[in-house]
Amino acid sequence: MKLGISTYTYAWSVGVPGWEPPEPWDERKMVLKAAELGVERLQIADNLPLHTLNSNRLKELKLLAADSVISIEVGARGMTQENLERYIGIAEYLHSPLLRFVIDGKDFKPSVEEVISIIKVLLPQLENKKIKLAIENHERLKAREFRSIVTGIGSDWVGICLDSVNSMGAGEGIETITTILAPYTVNLHIKEYLVQRHPHMMGFTIEGRPVGQGQLPLEWVLEQLGTKCQSAILESWTPPGVSIQETMAREEQWARESIQYLKSSFFT
Repeated sequence: MKLGISTYTYAWSVGVPGWEPPEPWDERKMVLKAAELGVERLQIADNLPLHTLNSNRLKELKLLAADSVISIEVGARGMTQENLERYIGIAEYLHSPLLRFVIDGKDFKPSVEEVISIIKVLLPQLENKKIKLAIENHERLKAREFRSIVTGIGSDWVGICLDSVNSMGAGEGIETITTILAPYTVNLHIKEYLVQRHPHMMGFTIEGRPVGQGQLPLEWVLEQLGTKCQSAILESWTPPGVSIQETMAREEQWARESIQYLKSSFFT
């Protein structure tokens, strides 16, 4: 299992809508950051959409990643048939071993049956190009529904991107989703979290933390994953500071602390 970072490790630096930094990070900056941190993979997700890059920038990205000895993992959102086919092509060009996809997009929330139908049409392309499709769990669907998508397709080229926190929005914690989805997981999103009750006792807040400083049972999660899981990608829910500069500095600190912890404890 290879350790990597994502454009969601540095979401604020890449640019959160409404809180964009003066100079948003681009794909070149992310490759260089991955190399600086000494990880093997970089997942470029939908917050830095690769289909918006022209052919020259894609070529430069491919060359820089090769020179930096960083393997690119392609990510996208909105699994229409057209978009899935587009990103299979991008993944092939960038030699991405997997394609991480969030099903839902703007005004696009397909049923489980629709998702299965879309993927089955393009399954021969995934198989021929040897690209594993990693479907990320999100809050609209339950873990059992994600499992039914994978089992409904019945191919080793389609699996799960297991995000440690997203499914809390569906009322499912890490033990539930891991127990159900671990056998199908080809990509893990390591996202540390802390659940705290409000002082007035009326509810909870879920916030990110550097890895190892929250409630994520990472050792147990890793033990549950089989040999299908290719990579573990650090993501972070960094709470904002009073300025974008302060937020970006915190994001950088958390990334460095998390990678150091992961290397010393799990990815030696």
